[in-house]
Amino acid sequence: MHFFKRIAGYLLAVVGTLALVVTLLSLFNASVWWLQVLDFFRFQTLILHALVLLGLVLLGWQRHRTARLLLLVGTGVGLALQAHLLLPYSPLATQPVPDATPAQASNPAGRLRLLEINVYMRNRKAAPLLQLVRDVQPDVLLAVETDTWWVQALRPLQPQYPYRLELPRDNTYGLVLYSRLPLVDPQEHILQQKNVPSIRTGLRLPNGRVVTFYGVHPTPPFPDNYPNSVGMKDVALRKVGRMVKQETRPALVCGDFNDVSWSHTTRMFEADGELYNVSLGRGLFNTFDAHWFPIRWPLDHLFVTKQFRLVELKRLPSVDSDHFPLYAELVLVD
Repeated sequence: MHFFKRIAGYLLAVVGTLALVVTLLSLFNASVWWLQVLDFFRFQTLILHALVLLGLVLLGWQRHRTARLLLLVGTGVGLALQAHLLLPYSPLATQPVPDATPAQASNPAGRLRLLEINVYMRNRKAAPLLQLVRDVQPDVLLAVETDTWWVQALRPLQPQYPYRLELPRDNTYGLVLYSRLPLVDPQEHILQQKNVPSIRTGLRLPNGRVVTFYGVHPTPPFPDNYPNSVGMKDVALRKVGRMVKQETRPALVCGDFNDVSWSHTTRMFEADGELYNVSLGRGLFNTFDAHWFPIRWPLDHLFVTKQFRLVELKRLPSVDSDHFPLYAELVLVD
C-alpha cells in the first residue's frame, strides 16, 4: 500500500506541475500558435487542477511536505486562474445580452431565428441537417464548410428560403446563407486570406427594419492550409469588429470562429465592435468536437449589438458533422 501511495504521489506531482505550466503559459498573449492553442484547454485544465487538488487532500502525502505544500498552493492558484476566466460563461455571471420579456418574445415582427452549423465538408450525409432545418424552421441558416456538393445537397430547402448567398469552396472555408428574410445588398468580403470568404448582408425583418448580418469562418491559429494565418487569428475578427463599429444599423456576427469564447482575441473582438457574446452568463455551449466528449470547445459563436434581446439559445443534436448546430432566437427591441 505504501508503494502505491508513493507512485500516486509522484503521479500527482507530475500532472499537477504540467497543468500549472499549461495554465501559466496560456496567460501570455503572444502571436505564437501553440501558446494560443493552450487557450482551448482551459476547462480540461481546470478539471485536472481539481482532480490533483482532491488527490493531494485524500492522499495525505507525508514525505516531502514542502514539495507537497508548494504543489497544493500552485494547484490552487491554477484552479483559481482557470475558474476566473471561465466563470463569466456560467449561469452565475451577468448576462450582457438580456433575456427578452414575454411581451418582447411574443412579437414576431422583430424576431429573428438563426441556425448556424459547420457541416464538416467531408460529411456526405445531408439528410440529418435537412430534417433539422425542417423541424426547427429558422429564418436564417448559415452553413459553414460548404463545397459544391453541399450547395447541391441544400437545394431541397430552397422553396422555403427564397433569399440566398452561396460561396462554395473546396478548402473547407465555403459559406452558404439561406434566408426567409429579404437580403439587402449581400456582399462577399475577404478579410485576411484569399479564398476564405465572409458574408455581410442586411436582413429585412417582418417589421421593415434592417439589421446587418456577418457570417464568418476565419482560419485557425495553428498550421493548416494557410500558414500565414499561424498565430494571427485576430486579424479577420478585428476587421469585422471595426466594420460593425461603423454600422448605423443593429448588427450580429455569427459563425465558426475557430476560437474559444474566453480567448483574448474573442474578448477583444467583443470590446472593439461594441458586440456582446450571447453565451455570457448562460453556459459554454460546446459545439466541437461532436464525436469526442473529452475534447469539446465552444467554437461556434453569436455576437450581437445592444439592440437585441435573447429569447432562446441552445446547442442542437448532432447531424453527423464534427460540430453541433447552434440555434438562437433573438428579438430586436430598439
